Amino acid sequence: MRRSLAGMARVIKFEDHALARLRARCAAAEEANQDLIAFARGHSGAVSSIHAAVLAGLEADDLDHLFHIVTQEWPLLLGLDAVALALSVGERGFRVDSSGVQLVEPLLLSRLIDEVDGVVLRSAERGHPLFGPACDLIRAEALIRIGLDDSLPLPGLLVLGQRQEQSLDTRHGSELLMFLGHSLAAMLKRWIS
Repeated sequence: MRRSLAGMARVIKFEDHALARLRARCAAAEEANQDLIAFARGHSGAVSSIHAAVLAGLEADDLDHLFHIVTQEWPLLLGLDAVALALSVGERGFRVDSSGVQLVEPLLLSRLIDEVDGVVLRSAERGHPLFGPACDLIRAEALIRIGLDDSLPLPGLLVLGQRQEQSLDTRHGSELLMFLGHSLAAMLKRWIS
């Protein structure tokens, strides 16, 4: 009987173990909460930036002014390094970026536009060719097809790029960028139709 009492005399401190587990769970919950707050702040900032870009585009006096706003002002408003727009007009292809308007092979442009169904967000070792000379600097890009729903008589592609690699929130980011693309299509339709 002594032997069994001696074996039972060892007390395991459950309280210390439970308290350590509780502290670890609280720390994990606090970290998740901080991540959620950071995401909400970033999402709110992205929404404000997209809205500011659309409002700036609505102020365009003509098509050239709209091209200027998209390629010169949107990078500043959206916190980007490069913005380019490609449009297929009849038998001709055009690319507009900060250096002006350039001709693009229409078949190549058509193929590039057809590769994008809606919005594509991705990291890149080298940016999309539509960035022109800036493509060597781009490490994260968004490709937005415009005129997807036939609201625009010509298909196009809006490309947004930045030098810094970034993890991309595809669901929320795609929705915002789709709004930007639809808004740009409506603005273009105003001047092209």
